[in-house]
Amino acid sequence: MIPRLDYAGPWTDRPRLAARLFEAGLEKTAAWHRAELFGQVVDALEAADAAARSVRPAAFFVPGRIEVLGKHTDYAGGRSMVVATDRGFSLVCVPRTDRRVVVVDARKCDSIEFELHPDLVPTAGHWSNYPMTVARRVARNFPRAMRGATIALASDLPSAAGMSSSSALMVAVFFALAHANALFEEPAFCENVRSLTDLAGYLGTIENGQTFGTLAGDRGVGTFGGSEDHTAMLCSRPGLVSQFAYCPVRLERTIRLPGDYAFGVAVSGVAAEKTGEAMEKYNAASRLASDLVERWRRETGRSDPHLAAVLASSPDAAARLRKVIAPAGITGPESSSLLARLQHFVAENEEILPAAGDCLAQGDVLGFGHWVSRSQQAAEELLGNQIPETSLLASSARDCGAVAASAFGAGFGGSVWALVEKPRTDDFLAAWRESYCARFPDRIPAASFFQTAAGPAAQQIE
Repeated sequence: MIPRLDYAGPWTDRPRLAARLFEAGLEKTAAWHRAELFGQVVDALEAADAAARSVRPAAFFVPGRIEVLGKHTDYAGGRSMVVATDRGFSLVCVPRTDRRVVVVDARKCDSIEFELHPDLVPTAGHWSNYPMTVARRVARNFPRAMRGATIALASDLPSAAGMSSSSALMVAVFFALAHANALFEEPAFCENVRSLTDLAGYLGTIENGQTFGTLAGDRGVGTFGGSEDHTAMLCSRPGLVSQFAYCPVRLERTIRLPGDYAFGVAVSGVAAEKTGEAMEKYNAASRLASDLVERWRRETGRSDPHLAAVLASSPDAAARLRKVIAPAGITGPESSSLLARLQHFVAENEEILPAAGDCLAQGDVLGFGHWVSRSQQAAEELLGNQIPETSLLASSARDCGAVAASAFGAGFGGSVWALVEKPRTDDFLAAWRESYCARFPDRIPAASFFQTAAGPAAQQIE
């Protein structure tokens, strides 16, 4: 099911591996760096498990993602435009004969151990929460999965930066456990997961705790998100911007990125953690969307599953829903929040994203930039998930010459992407960083600025 990249050479042959990764869609610099990371994780695996020295490990690459457009739309049944980055997780693993799962982070020189068990209790607030949540769900959904794995991994994704490093970690660990237990051949898996988009939907439910088909839900990691991140990681294609709709996941269209443009990314240095107070802020947007649907159901007697379905139910659904929220135009703090959430979803999902995609498909990058600016403005004024740092980065990117720029991810911190002409990328990134430093010098030690292509999706290397 996962795309496979044929590579039979030794892991120590970095030039040969880099060449294969380049052929698979990574740009040359990214391919070489990826080959180096695979060398590191193989060394770490062999140090952690003697069995890895006599068998060839399974190897996977899972990228991060950029959400081009579609802020807080996926869990409400909306759509988004995404690309995979050329940064992500390199992972190698070997099955074990017991139920122990050993995960070694080769870059951070850290490791965790736990048992593949349905009653496993993940450790909230620690990075182990993510692989442990995956193991618990696998053990509950597939009772015959009783083989652990020794896993070594390394990531060059900035953490807590809105680039889905936590989701990428969960996807990578799932691949390792799926390999150890032949999950892709399990009847329950085959019955529910028939495609990569199905797999993305299922992996999203591991994170948010929902049920997928007959695969029962569990506690998740505590965030009420959707499956956009997992879809971008599994289904993106090099050089293309992909537009998906969700609940269930389905591809709507792909748009070729103009060949003379690349993405610049600015990591603000403000962590976009999905824990504690930040998680509550993130979940608040999800709860407002759910509350809108629940009020609609009570008023109309309908059973529309999500906000996108509500709006698609009739041409005047948005107007009717506004009357449900604020009858006779009477508003208070709660109804004002609901009205702003509705207005944002309608603008982002129904107006901005389709128009921006049309412009990009026609090669009209200036028109695309106009709609992207509208999206950033709506996030600041209606969604309320921006901070001064990300707002400044979006506006200064345009001042520095980007044709489009927007914050992305959960918000309340994180990163901003910018679309820039390739020959100008280095100069642009330097000017962008200088502008940010002038306004937020205290953020610079934790901030970073780099280029990424629209890269390939996750793949197994064998």
